[in-house]
Amino acid sequence: MRTSSGRLARTALLAAAIMFAIMGLIGAPARADGEAKLLAPSGTLRVGIYPGSPTSMVTDATGKPHGLAYDLGGELAKQLGVGIDYVRFQRVADIVTAIHDGQVDFTVTNATPARANDVSFTQPVLAIELGFLVPANSPIGEVEDIDRPGVKIGVTKGSTSERTLPVKFKSATIVPAESVKVAIAMFGRGEIDLYATNKPTLYEMSDQMPGAKILDGNWGLEHMAIAIPKGREDALPLLNRFVTDEQSSGALDTIQQQAGLRGATKATRQ
Repeated sequence: MRTSSGRLARTALLAAAIMFAIMGLIGAPARADGEAKLLAPSGTLRVGIYPGSPTSMVTDATGKPHGLAYDLGGELAKQLGVGIDYVRFQRVADIVTAIHDGQVDFTVTNATPARANDVSFTQPVLAIELGFLVPANSPIGEVEDIDRPGVKIGVTKGSTSERTLPVKFKSATIVPAESVKVAIAMFGRGEIDLYATNKPTLYEMSDQMPGAKILDGNWGLEHMAIAIPKGREDALPLLNRFVTDEQSSGALDTIQQQAGLRGATKATRQ
């Protein structure tokens, strides 16, 4: 009798295990499909990028694109099993607007309180130092030389720098530039004396400006995070796991190296 009962118990356990396995096989794709539809409702993940910054998109010597937003977007699309469409803009402020308007599904940018009013952010991916770039033979040798009448600080139009620096520097003049590429030309015409943004972008600019240098120290940190449209917050747990996996697996380090991203530090929760 005990033997018969034991067989029945084992049979019941086996049946339960099979049922749970079947449920898992059914449930996992269903969840993944639901997350894909939430993050990429068109069936294609639209990734907002702008050229000239390793935090977004740059090209290597062979012309192959790399970058934090570019590569993380590509990896996420692969995991979701959807196509990818890279949508180019001149500057990050335009991308944030496009995400707010539902025209873009994904980017990586500085998670500021102001931007959090327009888009939803994951946990930080990494932190980046903010700094200043001066051209060759500049009389500005340190941060203390900046806040003087007549000094023109270039910033990207619509950027965090444009909103933040007028509070820090009362005497210098803030001069918005349409893009990083335009800013380099503005140096040549004497329209700006230095440029303020995150250090990865400054390093990219300095590579194109012989003799230019980045001043020692920093004036703050950018906390780079994935940005998605409002209303898709149900996908944030998946995206936060995605960020953690990219950090712990070493994939994020590889992305930084391939993009030549300099001036980054380990992300800390805000």
